[in-house]
Amino acid sequence: MWKWIKQLDGILRGDATRLPALREGRIDMPVGGVVIVAIGLAVIYGLCMGGFAVIRAAWPEPGVTVEMADAYKQMLASAVKLPLLFCLTLLVTFPSLYVFNALVGSRLSTLSVARLLVAMIAVMMAVLASLGPIVVFFSVSTTSYPFMKLLNVAMATIAGILGLAFLLRTLSRLAMVQDAIDFPPSESVTEGEDKAKADEQKTSSALDQIDSNTNQNASAVFKIWVLVFALVGAQMSWVLRPFIGSPDLPFEWFRSREKNFFIDVIRSIGELFGA
Repeated sequence: MWKWIKQLDGILRGDATRLPALREGRIDMPVGGVVIVAIGLAVIYGLCMGGFAVIRAAWPEPGVTVEMADAYKQMLASAVKLPLLFCLTLLVTFPSLYVFNALVGSRLSTLSVARLLVAMIAVMMAVLASLGPIVVFFSVSTTSYPFMKLLNVAMATIAGILGLAFLLRTLSRLAMVQDAIDFPPSESVTEGEDKAKADEQKTSSALDQIDSNTNQNASAVFKIWVLVFALVGAQMSWVLRPFIGSPDLPFEWFRSREKNFFIDVIRSIGELFGA
């Protein structure tokens, strides 16, 4: 287990996406252990989300009764459904990313694309798990269900932005490597300059922008995919709801289909501010 955690730490620090590995068109990352750690982190955040129901049942508002058994069921359901949410979103969007990857002429193989997506999800789960204590803190200090929904949306947004930024930066590095292969530098480059570039590559992190002018067309295509992933993930969370558990409704593994994620966010904002 410690070995797998160190592998995730390597991803967060950018070790798995160094330029030497990308020059060979591969992502240097063992998938199995990272997947297990990512699922574990997702379960941890799911428990933090569902903990709001347990806390409300333990310290109910005056005149409000929440069954403790239902509260524990909700926490368990959240822990199960959060990893499922990201797995299903990945499953739905993987074919489109592979096609986009081929369209822009990337040398990444199908396996490397899958590894890259696993690394992205692992980054998201690490960020979410690190934000879990904040969710628990607000679960203890507030009884507002709309606020907790919006808080978790904000946490997921932060994790999504960082995970997708990791993906885009890695693809940007790959495009830069391909440009270097296709258009090798002039022989007039000095040894000192080569050493400076090597030092820069060695110390860069996973989110560093190495070359802002690298392959603009590829960047635009992958940004479109990022938007697709975000939309699918948001709506997938609506399909799998509830994750927090409304205090006014009995426990259910899944709610009936109605409206969509974005309308519910707007409605929650209105409820929070008394609109």
